[in-house]
Amino acid sequence: MGFLDYAFMKNALVAILLITPMFGIMGTMVVNNRMAFFSDALGHSAFTGMAIGLLLGISDKDLSMVIFAIVFAILLNYIKYKNVASADTVISVFSSLSVAVGLAILSRNGNFSKYSVMLVGDILNVTVTDIVKLALALTATIVVWIFCYNGLSGIGINKSIAKSKGIPVILYENIFACLVAIVVMLTVRMAGILIINALLILPAAAARNISGNAREYHLFSCVGSIFSGLTGLILSFYLDVAAGPMIAIVASVLFFLTFAVREVGRK
Repeated sequence: MGFLDYAFMKNALVAILLITPMFGIMGTMVVNNRMAFFSDALGHSAFTGMAIGLLLGISDKDLSMVIFAIVFAILLNYIKYKNVASADTVISVFSSLSVAVGLAILSRNGNFSKYSVMLVGDILNVTVTDIVKLALALTATIVVWIFCYNGLSGIGINKSIAKSKGIPVILYENIFACLVAIVVMLTVRMAGILIINALLILPAAAARNISGNAREYHLFSCVGSIFSGLTGLILSFYLDVAAGPMIAIVASVLFFLTFAVREVGRK
């Protein structure tokens, strides 16, 4: 039987076709604005969002994780602008604390085993509701990309110049941080906490190796992300392994291939 003979694989395929272009678009912005560590910290904070939702009696795990991640992202930006410490240090402190708190709450009475699937993800359990949420997230990503791309690109190049050009740097960074928070939290159950950042960064990094301009950069990132997602999903079905890690492996191979192409081109 083919992989599309199963309803859960069809849902997973639709989810991949929504997640991967979103990651392709987001990844270029994350790489340009040097936010890889930030997005990784958000992914690891998913446990805390879930734990807080559990304590407050919120049945929708996605809702509690998204709310926590948005607060987490805005607070990180606020403290970063206060120059209390370097950005990496602030992110590391927040990430470590949030992970520890989340694990402490979820591991009470030895219950953590039922949440361990979050580490590697499970895209095969995608529901129609999940697909609707992903479609809305993709729409939001495209809207932000259309209206904020130039501003975010300017910020990524030089914040001081961006401010002098009248770009509202803090507003744009908060909007983008909230978008990253929403996207990461809506996809972390499917992609996995341990590797979601790789899925977000690797296609953009691979595209950067072979792109000659911004248009190619975004196009190659989206194409590479979609290719990695589809290939990884199909391979995971026939090899009987988790889809998230398999997608990350394909994306990694793609990165090294484009890196080799770039080096050969330079010579």
